[in-house]
Amino acid sequence: MRTTRDRIRHALSFEIIGILLVVPLGAMGFGVHAADLGVVAVVSATVATLWNFLYNLMFDRLMKRWAGTVHKTLPVRVLHTLLFEGGLLLFTLPFIALYLGIGLWQALVMDVAFVLFYLVYAFVFNWTYDKVFPLPKNV
Repeated sequence: MRTTRDRIRHALSFEIIGILLVVPLGAMGFGVHAADLGVVAVVSATVATLWNFLYNLMFDRLMKRWAGTVHKTLPVRVLHTLLFEGGLLLFTLPFIALYLGIGLWQALVMDVAFVLFYLVYAFVFNWTYDKVFPLPKNV
């Protein structure tokens, strides 16, 4: 399994790169001022960072118990990503609606767009991260 230090590096680098990509794209796509979207992105990223740490720790522990390893196959990576983003949606939807002063439906559309972006981003980021910082062979 990954060390706490490695998990922190993973979570922080994931969120920083994500914010740098999502704020300008989201501001253009939704016609929201970049500063407002920046606040939404930073708060969401903070929540996501905490969720990322806890979720990956729980997921790896369950994988280790059920499969005997934390090495993820392609189907497990897809499941891992979908479950992560679904859980994050439950935390971020109310905040987006309240902060931007929009209805829950509008917030859901915006959040789903972010989720779709982050589904692809998370898959590519995590695969790349595992290549750059591989797990030891005996894990």
